This record gives sequence, structure tokens and C-alpha cells, in this order.
Amino acid sequence: MPEQLGELKRIAIVPALNEEQTVARVVEEIRAFDPGFDIVVVDDGSVDRTAGVAADRGAHVLRLPFNLGIGGAMQTGYRFAFEQGYDVAVQVDGDGQHDPTQLPKILAPVLSGEADLCVGSRFTGSGQFRSSFTRRVGIKIFASVVSLVVRQKVTDTTSGFRAVNRRGIALFAADYPHDYPEVEATVMCVKHKLRLTEVPVEMRERGGGASSITPFRSVYYMAKVLLAIFVGLFRRYAVPVEEEHR
Repeated sequence: MPEQLGELKRIAIVPALNEEQTVARVVEEIRAFDPGFDIVVVDDGSVDRTAGVAADRGAHVLRLPFNLGIGGAMQTGYRFAFEQGYDVAVQVDGDGQHDPTQLPKILAPVLSGEADLCVGSRFTGSGQFRSSFTRRVGIKIFASVVSLVVRQKVTDTTSGFRAVNRRGIALFAADYPHDYPEVEATVMCVKHKLRLTEVPVEMRERGGGASSITPFRSVYYMAKVLLAIFVGLFRRYAVPVEEEHR
């Protein structure tokens, strides 16, 4: 796979909040997959040594002054990728759930020109990913609703394991939903006529830290994101700079 990337300028964006236990391994595994990947860790207001550990492993660190949430962290990373002229970007969570050995799967459709955004899905193929009952219900509801909206089948709208080309980088640098943004970002991508595909991947359990999504918050955000999807159908998203000049 690294040889297929050729001379493309490529970056891994790693959002991290209090992930000092896992971020070093994440950085090292990405580098082991392809030393040609630049790695930017977006420290989303951590109160532990996340930033220092990532910097010690050679990652470029963007430190946010306070916690913006995953959407704000990802837009920060995409803005950096856009301004620095990267051709390809991948998202890899800092908690160790995303296995960098699976990167060839999500990169392949982007590199072949089949897709502008490729999402690694836990729910296609033979993977046996486990999550709480509440989260499974929410994920199925999101998948059904988004499939109707974008008029193609999607199975894992909450996956943050993704690869995008330059068009995707420009879009997400200009506008990226906040809170739990992956569902809205999928809709936004299709509204801007970017090509979306999913591939099956295997994911791991968290390597450390604790998820912020409790059962109560799962129900709350399920309702909130469904409302956001509805509002998004009528919303004018920011236009990426590169589209304005077409």
C-alpha cells in the first residue's frame, strides 16, 4: 500500500482527549504502516500528558486551549491538512480502537478514484464488534435514516475511521459538524456530491481511558443527531474554497 501512495502528500489526523495511555502506540503503529505519513495529534483540551507523549513520539501536536469536542478537533486537523496542501488524509482515533493495519482497506477506494470519502465499517463483513445495546440501537437507527437521506446503503455512520482525498479535506476544513459529528458529516459529504463508500474493517476495544458516551447520553444524542440530520436537509453548508473557484 505505501508504494501506491506514491508522491501523494499524506497525513493522519488523530483527535485525542486524555489519551496518554494509548496515543504513543497509535502514533507508532501509523508510522510502522507507512513512514511517509505525517501525523498530527489534535489535543482537545487534555489535562494529562497526551500532548507531551505524542510530541515525544515525533507527532506534530495541535493543542486546543479547551475542549471543543470531536467535531472541533477534527475540523482543526482538516484545516491544518488543507492549509499545508495534503492530498490524502486519514482519521485515526487516539484511544487505540482503530487498527492502523486496516488502513489499506479504507485507503484503497480513495487511491483508485472510486470514492472521495471511505468509511471503515464495523458492521459489514465477518467482524464481531461488540458495543452496548443502546449504542447498537442508535447506530442502526442512524444507518437507516442516513441511508434514506443519501439514497445509498450505509451501515456505520458513527465510525470515525475514515480516509478522504483533497476534495474531502477541503470540505471538512470549511465546515465540520460538532458534538458527535460523523453522522452529519456523511450527509454533508453527499450533499456536496462527494462519492461515499464503506469497507469492512476490524476494530479493537479501547486501549485506555473512558468513553464519554453513557447510556443516558446515548439517548440524548440520538435524539439530537436525528434532529440535526433533519435540519441539515435544509441547511446551506459552507462551500470549500477549492469549489468556489471551479
